[in-house]
Amino acid sequence: MVDQISVLVTLVDDVLGSKVIGVYLHGSSVLGSLRPASDLDILVVSQRSMTDRERRTILDGLLATSGFTGGLRPVELTVVVQSEVRPWRFPPICDFQYGEWLREKFEADAVPQPAPMPDLALLLTMVLTGDHPLAGPPPAQVLDPVPHTDLIRASLTSISELLNELDSDTRNVLLTLARIWSTLVTGEIKSKNAAADWALAQLPAEHRPVLEHAKQLYRTHRYSEERWPEDLRARVRPHVDHVLAEINRLSRR
Repeated sequence: MVDQISVLVTLVDDVLGSKVIGVYLHGSSVLGSLRPASDLDILVVSQRSMTDRERRTILDGLLATSGFTGGLRPVELTVVVQSEVRPWRFPPICDFQYGEWLREKFEADAVPQPAPMPDLALLLTMVLTGDHPLAGPPPAQVLDPVPHTDLIRASLTSISELLNELDSDTRNVLLTLARIWSTLVTGEIKSKNAAADWALAQLPAEHRPVLEHAKQLYRTHRYSEERWPEDLRARVRPHVDHVLAEINRLSRR
C-alpha cells in the first residue's frame, strides 16, 4: 500500500508540480482500518483548475495504478481548487474525481470534468478529521471547516442515488445509510465500521441481522465475494425503510 501511495503522490507532483497546495490521505486508512474492498482515498488541493492535458495524463496514470489485481487497491482520487472551497460555499465544485466505479466510462474515453459535488462537504470533513498530509501543510491550514448544516444537506442529497444502487451495491448502501444516520445524530462522520456499530446499538432487534451481515462483508470480503442469503435479502428493504424513517424524522427537526 505504501508503494502505491508513493506512486500516486509522484503522479500528482509530476503532472501538477508547484500548483499542488497539499495532498491528503483520508477514508478508511485514516479513520479506521483498510478492509479487503477499501479504496485508497486521496484528496489533492490545487491552486488552479487542471488543463485538458493534465486531466488526461492523471487519468491514464490512475487507470494503470488503481484496481483489484496485482496487489493494487482501488483508488479514489479527488482534486479541488482551493479557491472553490475556501471560503466555503455549498455546493462545492469538484475539479476532478477518479474512482473504480467509473472505470468503464474512463476506458471509453470520458475524462473527469469540473462539476458541483455536494458530497465534497463530507469528504473535506473527513480530510480535516483525519489530518493526514502526504504532501503540504496540515489540512486545517488549507481548508475551511464545513458547517454542520451543509454536512446534513450533503448527506440527504446523496440518498436517492444510493437507493438506486441498493440491489447492485447492497453492503455499501447499507453502511452509507448507517453513516448518514449517525452523522445526523452525532455531528461526526464515522468510519463505515464505526457507523455500523453505532447504528446497530440503535436498531430494533429485527433489523440488526441485515446490518450485521453488511458489516461482516465489509470487514472480510471483496465486492466480488459478496453473498446475501435469501432470508437476509428479503429483510434488506424493511431495514432500509426503518433507517430512512429515522433519517427523515431527524431531518425535519
